[in-house]
Amino acid sequence: MQILEIIKAVILGVIEGITEWLPVSSTGHMILFNSFWPMDPHVYRGGNGQEFIDLFLIVIQLGAILAVMVLYRHRLNPFSQHKTPAQRKGTWMLWYKVFIASIPALIVGVLFEHKIKTKLYNPPVIAVALIVYGILFIVIENKHRTPHMKTPDSIDTRTAFLIGMFQALSLIPGTSRSGSTILGAILLGCARPAAAEFSFFMAIPAMIVASGKDCIQYFVQNGGGFTGFETSVLLTGMVIAFIVSVFAVKGLMKFVKEHDFKPFGWYRIVLGAVVILFSLTHVLRMS
Repeated sequence: MQILEIIKAVILGVIEGITEWLPVSSTGHMILFNSFWPMDPHVYRGGNGQEFIDLFLIVIQLGAILAVMVLYRHRLNPFSQHKTPAQRKGTWMLWYKVFIASIPALIVGVLFEHKIKTKLYNPPVIAVALIVYGILFIVIENKHRTPHMKTPDSIDTRTAFLIGMFQALSLIPGTSRSGSTILGAILLGCARPAAAEFSFFMAIPAMIVASGKDCIQYFVQNGGGFTGFETSVLLTGMVIAFIVSVFAVKGLMKFVKEHDFKPFGWYRIVLGAVVILFSLTHVLRMS
């Protein structure tokens, strides 16, 4: 039983590592995986491990975040001695814009997180969000425009905040955090590489806050840490997510320099249709 959970952690780490950065919705993919082969709550916490599973699906994001921090370690380090004073100032300004962009999602998350999770975390909502955003990617990419912000550093504070508004929309499951922020950045005049990179940077505070909050809540409710087996499952998922994320981030940046986002739009539409199909199949089985 335990070895199967380790295998699931590996697969989920791969899914997280890919879908966290590509604009295709990690939630939609998790639902599909859960339809095929869900993690078993009876293996954890003496047979009552659903809370651990929910936490696992959040905490493995830290592995993905670490990949971005490693890949962009020089770019994001305002204390680097290899930078000139002007470059260090530019790095601080980049972090300031990332902070500004993080405010809308933080406010919406604090005010509406419970309602969003109880009312919107279901296959129909996820499928609709997948399809709608997929169509938007195709429509927007079909409109030829000349971007005027070609690097994350050229994004002004106002635009950063507006991109943050799009990130707040990503709290709706199925929209995809990266998909929502990249789509918003392109609409606001960012080049595709700039939109993708700024989306990567915005993910750092968003995921650290989400993971930290859920970990604290878990420890308070359960009165302690993890068992040895739970720790191994968490570490397995995080390490795999980190390794896969390194390739996913590099691959996406190479892709967007030569292609548009329409393939991801079509993929989202197909995935949304598949989620609907699985949903209907499940309903028919239950009836």
